[in-house]
Amino acid sequence: MSTLHPILRRLARIAPALAVALFLVTESAIAQSWPNRPVRLVVPYVPGGATDLVSRIVAEQLTAKLGQQVVVDNRPGATGTIAFTGVAEAIADGYTLITAADSLTLLPSAYKSLKFDPRTSFVPISLMSTQPLVLAVHAAMPAKSVKEFIALAKTRSLSFGTSGTGTSQHLSGELIKNMTGIDMVHIPYKGGGQAIVDLAGGQVPVAVLGSSTVIPQTRIGRVRILAVTSKNRSAALSDIPTLDESGLKGFDVYQWTAMLAPAKTPKAILVRLNSEVTAIIKEPVSRDRLQAAGFEPQTSTPDHVAQLIRDGMARWGKLIQELKLDLR
Repeated sequence: MSTLHPILRRLARIAPALAVALFLVTESAIAQSWPNRPVRLVVPYVPGGATDLVSRIVAEQLTAKLGQQVVVDNRPGATGTIAFTGVAEAIADGYTLITAADSLTLLPSAYKSLKFDPRTSFVPISLMSTQPLVLAVHAAMPAKSVKEFIALAKTRSLSFGTSGTGTSQHLSGELIKNMTGIDMVHIPYKGGGQAIVDLAGGQVPVAVLGSSTVIPQTRIGRVRILAVTSKNRSAALSDIPTLDESGLKGFDVYQWTAMLAPAKTPKAILVRLNSEVTAIIKEPVSRDRLQAAGFEPQTSTPDHVAQLIRDGMARWGKLIQELKLDLR
């Protein structure tokens, strides 16, 4: 028995190192065999909106790099909570991914009974794009500037469309109302694609949407952009003033899209996905397509995305409380 004690003690000392080595071997094996079937990229909104456009551009290129089809799966409903809940509960094997927008950070304040936590239920992979939101009006509206729009809104009842209740577009519209003293009725849609159709058709006179959703309609003269919501002007809309420049001092909101995976997805898969997505966004063909659609191509570390999520939850939660908004 005494001769076994030194052996057992030695095994106890090297067990942690053996566990780490086994883990690394397993991770390496997973990375080498993945993917061996199609990968699903969930989009929490309807086709045609900003998040959907970015997802499809990236998915097309990612299919070529992975050698397996990356299928875009639109799962709209309840401001994205249906899709995020499903992905949070999915098997963490790298075959289910999701494109998140900044509106993800609003959900804990809008839905008190969420079955997921944006900070812990997912692991970030990389940013894919950023873009400002825009304050846009139907072409028939006489207002040609934010100042004229505010004056007009104080004389008549207006409504504004967004991609849904509890989104950054919705909150930006509420913030515009608060800062200018105007009153507008919020008209939530199931996605930016539906909202822009009604704005272009005149069914809703005003909208706060992602710039990429609106730009195509401005080119054919159906919609007019009055201002962008970011602190700095957008490269895609360099002749359009910011809300800050237009008198709403300190207004600074922009939309981001990022790829996430369910928590506990193997790190080796996450590392590969970060590498592949970064390469895709930096390729001229992807950058050109994103910029032409009104996006700013962006990549990042997973930690940067995690920080954006934490910051967004704190910022929007505070604003919702201050404005006493009921987002149900």
